[in-house]
Amino acid sequence: MRALNYPPHITFAIYSSPAPSDQAAIAILERVAEGRPAIELSFDRIRTFDGPPLVLWADPEPKTALRDIHDQIHAAIDPGLCHPHYRPGSWVPHCTLAMRICADRNTDAQAFANAFCGGLRVTFDIIDCVRLEPLNVAAESRLRSAVTKKS
Repeated sequence: MRALNYPPHITFAIYSSPAPSDQAAIAILERVAEGRPAIELSFDRIRTFDGPPLVLWADPEPKTALRDIHDQIHAAIDPGLCHPHYRPGSWVPHCTLAMRICADRNTDAQAFANAFCGGLRVTFDIIDCVRLEPLNVAAESRLRSAVTKKS
């Protein structure tokens, strides 16, 4: 994630052409964030998506609030415009940690994932809309400071 100059994150949708306009995407972002409390997440497992390249990700709990955000986005924007891995029915809630692992480091990355003991807790309190290549934050909305602990 260091190469992107962007912190570990949860991606709800990726659009290519034709993509929703920035105005439409930002309006949906604001609608989804409005009145929503921040979400306390815990990460007790690190997992991988097989590549190439191998992707390292942290498995968040609880998932219900994250699935709700995902559902609201895809109810507002045609899921057919979204990358297939991020469409309803295919999306796996995850926090990307590394996404361009060199093949000769796969064994090390897998060992790191297997050795992770958990206990990491974070507050998910910002939803943003980014453009890729290069990565640029188009807009962000802060979630309410009250933390949801159960979902």
